[in-house]
Amino acid sequence: MQDDPTKSVYAFAVRANRSVLVLALLAVACGGKEPAGPRVSREPISVRGWIVDVETGPSTTYHTIETESARKRDLFRGTNVWVENAPYVSGGVAETGAFLLLDVPPGNLTITFSAPGAPAARLTLSQIPGNADVFIPAMLLKKGTVALLDPKTVKVRLAAQVEKATPTGAFAMVAGQRVAVMRTPIKEMIDRLDYPTPPAFQAPLATVK
Repeated sequence: MQDDPTKSVYAFAVRANRSVLVLALLAVACGGKEPAGPRVSREPISVRGWIVDVETGPSTTYHTIETESARKRDLFRGTNVWVENAPYVSGGVAETGAFLLLDVPPGNLTITFSAPGAPAARLTLSQIPGNADVFIPAMLLKKGTVALLDPKTVKVRLAAQVEKATPTGAFAMVAGQRVAVMRTPIKEMIDRLDYPTPPAFQAPLATVK
């Protein structure tokens, strides 16, 4: 007995429709949910600056420019930095003490520096707007925290179509310091992806008591 060709076509169509349905369900199951875990912000910020030194106790060792340069170079080479809950952040600490962090999430965050003598020096930032560049020069690492040695030079900048830097009216907090958020000409923001250049090491002046 010969099979009815119309029945074969019908059976094939049913199987094909079932296959399409299964594939559609799999696509929804796989693509319907966003991947879990930390993700790069759509408005990442950059954080830059340099470390001057690590706070230490009194020392009787005689220091020269050469020995201090070598000590700091070794110190900075042994310094690590990370942003809590943001493992995707790129950058690090150069042997000059300069640091650069990219793809940092805006808002409130904690940056931890780990250096010999300061295993967990935490830098706290809060109320940082998206796409900002945070510039923090002259920072001293301490146990559990950091100190801003020149707080007036700390900047929080936003690129804007302006002729000169103007305040936005908003403020951010950098290591406990209140800093005005500034609209900054775009041409002045080209350095935000580069390690800053710290001033050349200067030997401390001798004091006479």
